[in-house]
Amino acid sequence: MSNKRVTYLILLLIIAGAVFLTGCAASRQDRERAASHVTIGTAYLGSGQFSPALREFLMAQRLSPDDPEIHYYAGLSYYGNGLKEEAKRQFEAAVSKKPDYSEAHNYLGTIYLEEGLYDRAIESFDRAISNMLYKTPAITLNNAGWAYHKKGDYQTALTKYETALRREPDTVIRPLIQKNMGIAYLAGHNIDKAVYYLKKSLDSAPGMTESHYWLGISYLEGGNRDKAIQELRLTAETNPESVFGLKAREKLDSLSP
Repeated sequence: MSNKRVTYLILLLIIAGAVFLTGCAASRQDRERAASHVTIGTAYLGSGQFSPALREFLMAQRLSPDDPEIHYYAGLSYYGNGLKEEAKRQFEAAVSKKPDYSEAHNYLGTIYLEEGLYDRAIESFDRAISNMLYKTPAITLNNAGWAYHKKGDYQTALTKYETALRREPDTVIRPLIQKNMGIAYLAGHNIDKAVYYLKKSLDSAPGMTESHYWLGISYLEGGNRDKAIQELRLTAETNPESVFGLKAREKLDSLSP
């Protein structure tokens, strides 16, 4: 091979290497810029400013389209803005790029649950829970329990709630899970256990209006009219304009002589 041809090949390799390095640098720079947008977006998200958060995440997405976390955050922003279909597309993109993305599976399940698609919701929750590295399984197990409750399967709902407390005993949503357990026992006509778990939820969260309401209903179902009226009145007076405050007032009116 002639020196001229060798020199030509070396030059081609140098040019190709330069192009490759430039591409890597550009990709690295894009990732850094995307990370900056994500930092700003999560700050907006944390303060409930969903529209500016979404703007940041979409800009980050253009710079780093294969990052599942960016899709997840964009999904949260769409969800916060009430745009569920757009949110679903983002969560689906996140799990397509990261199949064990439990948080994204959980939000997909949450949307299906809100839409009344209980079996699809349960499928998404099961995928989230199957990841043993998932840091907050109690949230998803509670959601799964509620999906089974809505299907009328109260025993499986209770199993999910019990598993949630067993897997994450210090979860901050313990009062919520105990409230849901009380409602499931009430639906299954086990009044004593309904009262027990609703009171347990109020031990940790005395201001939980919904627990007071359902405790009142449980007392009523158990024939304890005086305690029922006490709990319903407390609900109605504490949060008169809330959903359960209004329901409590309606129930009290029906109990009036």
